[in-house]
Amino acid sequence: MAPKALDYESLNENVKKCQYAVRGELYLRASELQKEGKKIIFTNVGNPHALGQKPLTFPRQVVALCQAPFLLDDPNVGMLFPADAIARAKHYLSLTSGGLGAYSDSRGLPGVRKEVAEFIERRDGYPSDPELIFLTDGASKGVMQILNCIIRGQSDGVLVPVPQYPLYSATISLLGGSLVPYYLEETENWGLDVNNLRESVAKARSNGITVRAMVIINPGNPTGQCLSEANLREILKFCYEEKLVLMGDEVYQQNIYQDERPFISSKKVLMDMGPPVSREVQLISFHTVSKGYWGECGQRGGYFEMTNIPPRTVEEIYKVASIALSPNVPAQIFMGLMVSPPNPGDISYEQFIRESKGILESLRRRARIMTDGFNSCKNVVCNFTEGAMYSFPQIKLPARAIEAARQAGKVPDVFYCLKLLEATGISTVPGSGFGQKEGVFHLRTTILPAEEEMPEIMDSFKKFNDEFMSQYEDNFGYSRM
Repeated sequence: MAPKALDYESLNENVKKCQYAVRGELYLRASELQKEGKKIIFTNVGNPHALGQKPLTFPRQVVALCQAPFLLDDPNVGMLFPADAIARAKHYLSLTSGGLGAYSDSRGLPGVRKEVAEFIERRDGYPSDPELIFLTDGASKGVMQILNCIIRGQSDGVLVPVPQYPLYSATISLLGGSLVPYYLEETENWGLDVNNLRESVAKARSNGITVRAMVIINPGNPTGQCLSEANLREILKFCYEEKLVLMGDEVYQQNIYQDERPFISSKKVLMDMGPPVSREVQLISFHTVSKGYWGECGQRGGYFEMTNIPPRTVEEIYKVASIALSPNVPAQIFMGLMVSPPNPGDISYEQFIRESKGILESLRRRARIMTDGFNSCKNVVCNFTEGAMYSFPQIKLPARAIEAARQAGKVPDVFYCLKLLEATGISTVPGSGFGQKEGVFHLRTTILPAEEEMPEIMDSFKKFNDEFMSQYEDNFGYSRM
């Protein structure tokens, strides 16, 4: 009997090939243990509110009023909501064609796109065109839309950093394209070497792959590094020479935990370089309300901005966006609020600054606690988290542990992470889910657990790790870089 269309045997093969480690085997096992009553600390995904981060007050007030506009007609509304939140809610409702329940333009509300453009201009010092900004349901949907336009088939390749966020490998696989890896250098604090890019492109071409685009994640996920201005210039020059689209994943631009290497956008560096590079390199930049000190992951607000993209291509991208009719309208308002927060002198300004600074300062402290904690453990080394929300320590596994993993039918770092989960309730993601050099093992964890719980979590990790190493260590040493 022939299989039906949704029987496993007859599914689209690209769907079967698609892997997404962040919600993979470890996460599923953690969910099972949670159902059994075990306390699980989900550090597998950058989901701040799920780990106790409180929402910022002002944006929630504004969106609450937009969701329930009848409150604006209540004579007591001023007793519950500050005047600036009321004014902003009226402003955003005036931008819609029927409130939050109505579709917007497929690119998003024109008024919000104008606010995004003004934010980009303030940040970079260069003009931004609202017509070249699309609002999206989180940055991920924007990434998928653009990759869908770039990838024509299996012979089209996209340069992706390794380790990488598996959104890229999964989407490229789903669309039937080819991932072309370029390796970040762990011993150079996860730096990017342009010579490595050239080697990756040459190797791909020798295999019949046309490299069409390059992805950078800045600050890095899972690696947490910030790209320097010099590095960005090299990357943009490389994209100019090779005629590559640069996809700048800049969703962690507010998450910076050191002063030596501030965030600089790809757009600013590109414009600073001047012609011909500034007029030729095709750049798509992504941002979101999910990260930074907002952490509004569930709201699914994002945008992408296009630079040097031909008008006819913009029309085609609009057509693709139109298939979904409209991005989530409440999320668009969150995006408007993120790029246009309260100003000095506004009633809500002091509270907004106090809340946002408190979150960022705590994240900075947690980044240090976690890095120092990992580096105090036996056979563990970890670069400092300069930005983003993650630590990516290398776990130097003994040969006996690697053999035990093989006998259990597991990848070595999956084996380690499962043991860690069972012993401590800490749910992480094995480094193999992000890509890594052969014979080198890592795990990724967020730095998002509550600050007061962090010392206990790191003590629990250290106790497990050091016992694991003692159990499996032998006279042959452990795997090294």
